[in-house]
Amino acid sequence: MTQPIYILGGHQTDFARNWTKEGKHISAMMREAVQGALEATGVEPREIEVGHVGNFAAELYAMQGHLGAFLVDIDPAFQGLPTGRHEAACASGSIALLAASAELEAGRYGCALVVGVEQMKTVSPATGGDFLGTAAWYEVEAKGVEFPFPKLFGRLGDEYERRYGLKDEHLAHISAVNYANAKRNPRAQTRTWYMSEAHACGEDAYNSKIGGRIKISDCSQVTDGAVAVILATAPFAAAWAARRGIALADVPRLTGWGHRTAALRFDDKVAASAGSPYVLPHTRTAITDAYRRAGIADCWALDGIETHDCFTTSEYMAIDHFGLTAPGEAWKAIEERVIDFDGKLPINPSGGLIGAGHPVGATGVRQLLDCALQVSGKAGRYQVARKHKRFAMLNIGGSGTTSCVFVVEA
Repeated sequence: MTQPIYILGGHQTDFARNWTKEGKHISAMMREAVQGALEATGVEPREIEVGHVGNFAAELYAMQGHLGAFLVDIDPAFQGLPTGRHEAACASGSIALLAASAELEAGRYGCALVVGVEQMKTVSPATGGDFLGTAAWYEVEAKGVEFPFPKLFGRLGDEYERRYGLKDEHLAHISAVNYANAKRNPRAQTRTWYMSEAHACGEDAYNSKIGGRIKISDCSQVTDGAVAVILATAPFAAAWAARRGIALADVPRLTGWGHRTAALRFDDKVAASAGSPYVLPHTRTAITDAYRRAGIADCWALDGIETHDCFTTSEYMAIDHFGLTAPGEAWKAIEERVIDFDGKLPINPSGGLIGAGHPVGATGVRQLLDCALQVSGKAGRYQVARKHKRFAMLNIGGSGTTSCVFVVEA
């Protein structure tokens, strides 16, 4: 970034909640996240100058569009606030973050509110699976297909198997690590659930295949949730830190970003990667773009990674794309326990999408908040060791279509 954008703090709703059963509207989720962020940061509502909302499919799940307008109802000081809503499937939250940070860098505003939100438990699993199919090329890849996304990400595993070989026990370890990490996270959806590596390896009535090689244990969750973060320019952050008695150098900041988009159809992405050692080369480029902008050489300048494990195959891909191993050798980092909570480079200490939950439009904002908590030493029971005080995140929309990466440090 041309100038660092500071992350003053934020708030995440409890991802285990079912807001439909509580009889609450999607706007209530947004309100709780925003009020929590204001309380956590001590930012006055009148200091918020612009609002950005990340959301994938409220028109389908909640029969509601125009979500940015809900922000102005949260506090009287928000009346007239400029707002907008952003969509890029599961990367919607990150697109909202990119838009907000760009406005701050441009000097339009000094303080921005970003909210990611999705209410998904309003419909049956089959209907929800069909809605999620619109994140792919619906007419070509999803229409009439039961649970299309497990099948698409199963094919990502198939492509790894074709090029390099892939063992299901390595995917099972990814699942087990994320579930175990989630038990440390008081806001994780699966924090009270049972999962072991042996169970993830097995196939039975409780862990059946639902799409190609993808089993239930390989999947992220269907989640209701909202997350809000407050971003600021250096002048605003300096004044804010001074009144709270905090050193500006200790405030988390965005130092690198990457954003790349590939073809929507999965087959087209695979065809475009022919001849590349990386299965999703545009994702690799988004990562190296973020490294370059942050002024770091590789992943070993990080303390950890929050990555988009919508399925275990997408985390398997992220391992070599982040550079923990050479292309096709992610299994080495798994067998050597590099990615474990106490490993050399932990992945998803929060539990990730598999363990913490995946409210689609909120995921990118949740990942950024968790990175900020980690670098500032405020992640509680899921805090990992801080050597570099630097974390990275990868948020993916569609079947590897939109890749957004941020590097956060303090």
